[in-house]
Amino acid sequence: MSDRREHDTDVPGLRPEWTEALVRGWRGEGPSLWLTRFVVLRMLGLVYLVAFLVAANQVVPLIGSRGLTPISLYLPAVEHHFGSFSAAFFNLPSLFWFAHSDGVLLGAMWLGVVLSAAVLCGYANSIVLSILWLLYLSLIHVGQRWYGYGWEMQLCETGFLAIFLVPLLDGRPFPRRPPPTPVIWLFRWLIVRIMLGAGLIKLRGDACWTELTCLYFHFETQPIPGPLTPYFNALPHWALAGGVLFNHFAELVAPLFVFAPRRRLRHAAGAVMLALQVTLILSGNLAFLNWLTIVPILACFDDTLWRRLLPGALVRASERARERAQASRGQGRAVAGVFGVVGLLSIFPVSNLLSSRQAMNRSFEPLGLVNTYGAFGSVGRKRYEIVFEGTRDAKPDARTKWTAYAFKCKPGDPTRRPCWITPYHLRLDWQIWFAAMGQPYQHPWTVHFVDKLLEGDEKTLSLLADNPFPDGPPRTIRAELYRYELSPPGAATVWTRQRVSEWLPPLSKGDPRLTRFLEMNGW
Repeated sequence: MSDRREHDTDVPGLRPEWTEALVRGWRGEGPSLWLTRFVVLRMLGLVYLVAFLVAANQVVPLIGSRGLTPISLYLPAVEHHFGSFSAAFFNLPSLFWFAHSDGVLLGAMWLGVVLSAAVLCGYANSIVLSILWLLYLSLIHVGQRWYGYGWEMQLCETGFLAIFLVPLLDGRPFPRRPPPTPVIWLFRWLIVRIMLGAGLIKLRGDACWTELTCLYFHFETQPIPGPLTPYFNALPHWALAGGVLFNHFAELVAPLFVFAPRRRLRHAAGAVMLALQVTLILSGNLAFLNWLTIVPILACFDDTLWRRLLPGALVRASERARERAQASRGQGRAVAGVFGVVGLLSIFPVSNLLSSRQAMNRSFEPLGLVNTYGAFGSVGRKRYEIVFEGTRDAKPDARTKWTAYAFKCKPGDPTRRPCWITPYHLRLDWQIWFAAMGQPYQHPWTVHFVDKLLEGDEKTLSLLADNPFPDGPPRTIRAELYRYELSPPGAATVWTRQRVSEWLPPLSKGDPRLTRFLEMNGW
């Protein structure tokens, strides 16, 4: 009888000590997670703040009423595609179906900035986090190519889980309700899928990851290099090969220990994954992707570690909150519900991970609650850049002097040092990087971009580093394609470049080719 009582809560297929840890954790009797919740929410608040600041500064010139890809043209096209408003709304749910003027877009984004700042400063309850989640979900569903990156839905999934990490109303840094351990487990499940997805897509996507040569090219060809990128790029090949091995270890081995019953294994796994994200932050500008990925990594650590790292005042405040904590049946039912929903919706992402045709960065339902992720499944071997140039000459000829437009951070002038902008995201700079790998017909917005420059449109110019034509817009603009290569550290120029070909022919206002193209696209 004693044996039966001892193991009557065992979960089939799990070792008894794992079962005990599982049951105790579900009951909230495991390691303290008060400081873990505090740190996770502060980091999420920082990422949300950056994401909404990016939107507040760029959303109008990108998708506003006179933006490069106006939302007023996009939504009717989506409705036509799905056949009805209700079907379109179901597939791409967004508040901006009902109102999307420039004022509404800006108001929503600045509301997000304010609420994100509140979360960063310590005020976070379910209502605040629900509003943030809904606002950002609404934005990415109408953001078109500008919001087509994997970390957009990753932020939504992370933000959705955070709704259930806090009480409904009490927004204090250490509220009366204890942190629900199952939600912390869901954060750990998220980082497992993120890392395994990134690791497996690399093995399946590009031979250089198995040949250990991808880092020979990655630093030079990544979207926006940073100040330290030339130094990473100049490392000896044995060190770069070792970096690929470490990447594989962090993405394919460390995640397997996130749910280990021994605390030291969990902490070690979190430390390895965290080290990879910090390295990526130092070596380039991948927007807020790595900062966001750190959020669920932080959930791998419990208070035994945070007590050693955080200020004593915070530790004492968490201990006082733990002593007076009171569980909530309502919160418990909500946590159980979201735990079941995530478990059910994980079927498709897990199937995708196991598939030889693994998809990278994909949602399986309209709300994107449980997604599949992956990064750099393939690595470019050469870096190409599009240089937009203008002139005020009435009839350009071989003697014409062309003046280049400078983007805020992407390579242009070979002598300009790379900037450090992470976690901020320059969405136009990123899209130009993608465009350089294709042809103009694959990126029709670039022609609209040229038209905006010919008009001297102030909102479009706000996306650039400066206006090289302050006395009036140019009469003609062209786009040239260049091959860029990083120079060794200490060289006279950061980059060397060589012209490859014309990317867009010279275009001017009144050019029938430009007029016809704009009319075809409703611009």
